[in-house]
This record gives sequence, C-alpha cells and structure tokens, in this order.
Amino acid sequence: MHKDTFMLGQWLDWTLDDERPSPRIGRFASGSYHLHRPGILELTPNILRPDARACVFSAAIHGNETAPVELLGEWLAALEASTLQLGAPVLVILGNIPALKAQQRYITTNLNRLFKRELADQGDEPERARQLMEAVDTFYARHHALPRLHYDLHTAIRGSLHTRFAVEPFAESATDPEQWEWLAAADMQAVLHQHQHSWTFSHYSKHYHGAQAFTFELGQVAPFGHNDMDALAPMLTLISALGSGYTPPSQSASTMAFYRVQHELMRHSEDFTLCFDEDVPNFSRFDIGTCLAKDAAAGDFVVEETPLHVVFPNAQVEIGARAALLVAPERTAN
Repeated sequence: MHKDTFMLGQWLDWTLDDERPSPRIGRFASGSYHLHRPGILELTPNILRPDARACVFSAAIHGNETAPVELLGEWLAALEASTLQLGAPVLVILGNIPALKAQQRYITTNLNRLFKRELADQGDEPERARQLMEAVDTFYARHHALPRLHYDLHTAIRGSLHTRFAVEPFAESATDPEQWEWLAAADMQAVLHQHQHSWTFSHYSKHYHGAQAFTFELGQVAPFGHNDMDALAPMLTLISALGSGYTPPSQSASTMAFYRVQHELMRHSEDFTLCFDEDVPNFSRFDIGTCLAKDAAAGDFVVEETPLHVVFPNAQVEIGARAALLVAPERTAN
C-alpha cells in the first residue's frame, strides 16, 4: 500500500506496516525529507541555524525497546504540526525493523555488536548494520562542515538503581564538557565511561567520525503504549533543541553519578551462570570476595581488588558475547 501524502508523524507506523510512502522525497513546513530506505529518514532544514549540528537520532537497534521509538514519534509529529521547527540536518533511524515487529531484542544476532567496517558476517542483521553504517557515512559526508552528533536511544532489559543513564563509547576523540551539562538537564542520572572499543552504533559514529555520541538507556523495556513518556520529557526537550539547531538547556553535571568500566564479563561456554539473581538491578554493588560468574571454560570470576557494580547482566547471551559490564564509581566526568 502506497501513501500519496507523506506524514512525518506516521512514518514509524508505516515502517512497521511495510507501507512505503510515495513520493520518498518531499517537503514539510520547516524543511524537506528523504526516505532513503525503510527505517532511514533524512530531514534537511529550510534554514540552517548557526548552532546546528549534523544529528543522528537512532532507536530500535534492539527491537523490544519501544520508548525511544515513541519519543522520536512525538518529535516528528511536532515537526509536522509546526509546533517545532527544523533547524539542523537530522538522520532518523529505526535499526532492527524485523525485531521491532516481533517485539524481541533481535532475530538472529545482536545488531548492536556489528558496527565495524571490517564486518564480514552474513545474514539479515549484519546486512542491516552495513546499511546503517553507509547511511551514517553518507550523512556526515554531506554535512562535513558541521559538528557531528549521534544519540542512540535504548531502554534496558532490567530495572536500574539509575533509571536513566548514558554510556559514553571509548574512542580517541574527547567528549565536549557541554555534553555533560546537556545530559544533566535531560534528567540523565548517571554516565558510564567505556574502557575499550565495543562495536555499538554510537561507538561507530564516535570512533570513525569523531562525533559526540552516546548510548542512552531511557528506563526499562516495555511494550508500545506502556512506557512512562512523562519521565522522558526532558530528553524530548534535548532532542527538540538539537533538531531545531539551538543550544539545549544545561545544568551542573554534579547531579549525575559517573562510572568507568573495569571488566567485561564474557560468556565462554554453554555451561555458564551468573551467581546472582536474574532480576538484580543495574548498578548493584558486589563486595570483594563475591563470586559473580561460573564458566566451564574460563572458570569463576571473583571480585578481587575493589567492590564492583554490575551493569547489563544477561546470562543468555551468545557464546563469546558480553554477559555483564563490571564498573566502579569515578569522581569526575572524564
């Protein structure tokens, strides 16, 4: 079924319904759109504001994480209604469309471990990773004169002692101090600094393009219509400001807790277990001497030198994949 009139606010629904609007290029009040392929929508403003950045906003890299999809839907609807004006180029991405339709994390393999230019894997999710990397490369090249930014929006599998937090990917390029103030004003409660390369989507933009980039965890996984969107209003304000080409609100970063990854706990065998309750919240603390995991190949992992907090624990990951991040608090943002 083809649509004669493209509507920004309905793009997400049409993507899920396999409806392909016609034409794929057109205009709205404050800009123009180009639907490159399913789930990849580029917006170009009529008037580029002086503070504009080349912005990538992505969601549904994991298909069961619906709050970010609803958040971007609200923002697009406001653009269409002209209650917001587009003032910066924006690439809007829905990552794993089949998984989003199925309301599951992924279909065959975790898309958010595949964003590496040397990727040789075959299959639907590796092919989607290549499509998304190409889209980001082309977008940043088109807007090469602008500062680059990528916010990859997620929700976590489990609850968290910090309900909303950001993961800063590891890369050679530094994070601008203003980003911490923007995140604090967007009601992020914590920041987690990655300690090594991890081939996530936000890492791709930071590592290969020097973008200001984060993975955002915006609460806990829930079905469509069951997300607390009121709690995400400050995040919508941040996205709206960036999309409008304005400098976002800021406040002191001292309101956020900062952590740095100390270890990646990997699953090396079929015979692998985590030694704590399945429903333990992210950032739970474990003292020295605590056994955190048992693995037939790697042996036991015991906390040795300093207490550690666990983030993203998941014993059901594929063999060779990360089963948890083990982190420690830091006093400062960097």
